[in-house]
Amino acid sequence: MAHNHIHVDPALPLVRQADKGHNRWHPDIAPAVKIASGSSVEMETLDGLDGQITARTTAADLAGVEMGRIHPLTGPVHVEGAEPGDLLAVKIEKIIPASRGFTMIMPGFGFLRDLFATPFLVHWEMEGGFAVSPQLPGVRIPGAPFMGVMGVAPSHALLQKITAREAELLGRGGMVMPPDAAGAVPTEPGIASKAMRTIAPHETGGNFDIKSLTEGATLYLPVQVPGALFSVGDAHFAQGDGESCGTAVETSATFVARFDVLKGEATRRRQNDPSYALPGHAHHGAPGVHGAHGTMPSKGYYATTGMSLRGDGGAESENITLAARNALVNMIDYIADAYSFSREQAYCLASVAVDLRISQVVDVPNMTVSAVLPLDIFER
Repeated sequence: MAHNHIHVDPALPLVRQADKGHNRWHPDIAPAVKIASGSSVEMETLDGLDGQITARTTAADLAGVEMGRIHPLTGPVHVEGAEPGDLLAVKIEKIIPASRGFTMIMPGFGFLRDLFATPFLVHWEMEGGFAVSPQLPGVRIPGAPFMGVMGVAPSHALLQKITAREAELLGRGGMVMPPDAAGAVPTEPGIASKAMRTIAPHETGGNFDIKSLTEGATLYLPVQVPGALFSVGDAHFAQGDGESCGTAVETSATFVARFDVLKGEATRRRQNDPSYALPGHAHHGAPGVHGAHGTMPSKGYYATTGMSLRGDGGAESENITLAARNALVNMIDYIADAYSFSREQAYCLASVAVDLRISQVVDVPNMTVSAVLPLDIFER
């Protein structure tokens, strides 16, 4: 296991162990640990609702859930040498989920929130790689554990930019979760009242709910502040692409990852959004090229992401078309850079080989689309 370790007590809410984590994004949150580039860290995490759902919780109890406590994150991890303009490579080495989980419908949240106004709760028990539930008899869900939230801290400038564009979007009637100090950790007013909520993903990563980010995957995050300040949480035992009702098989987990600083790579690649690489054996349903006999790509995949953000710096609410466009443009840029193709060549290649996947449709206002490139198509 990793030498560096952040332990959390699963019986305590985050606010009672605030030196181990946070539930807002802000550049002034103090790191829980400092490491050298190339080091691994073992990070224990609470579940996405901060332990509010227990085995005794009923659907009627969901009205009392404190939404401000959502997404307790473990961290931040300060990676020495990381500076703005770098990429932080997060190699996921291990994800060990707990043995109990839940899925719930919360009125007012989810992709079909206009159709489902009644609270509903599913309790899961996980054993032998599968999840079963008395609320869904006769069903066995195979496990593919991943972390719903992984990201780095925004700079003060980016925080102000995001806050302003989302305030403007809220004024146009968009579905936005603006800064709110209720339930915030840290509790310091200067942070709690200004920090970003964790509901939406952003340029820094965050709650993008990409189910392919299982063991063996590597996430690439553009660094915004010295040390990067990486944090993780919201473990999922399993999830369908989209996370349609707003929750997966939610659980707690132990996360182990190696952190490497790629100096100047975000600037050189002009990369502003997260991307990721998947080994061939860890795709968990990622589309791609299958061989004549059904074998999986041996070289794996590389994927870019896109969110509901306009090129002029503005935002749109729940715009999956815009997210898909951004993912595709990011992929064209990647192919042109990595393989010395023109943008026209890259566009044609994307059309015949790249799959667009809807990763999530619920983390308002920013939907997440992944553009997935199978690497076996390249001879070199």
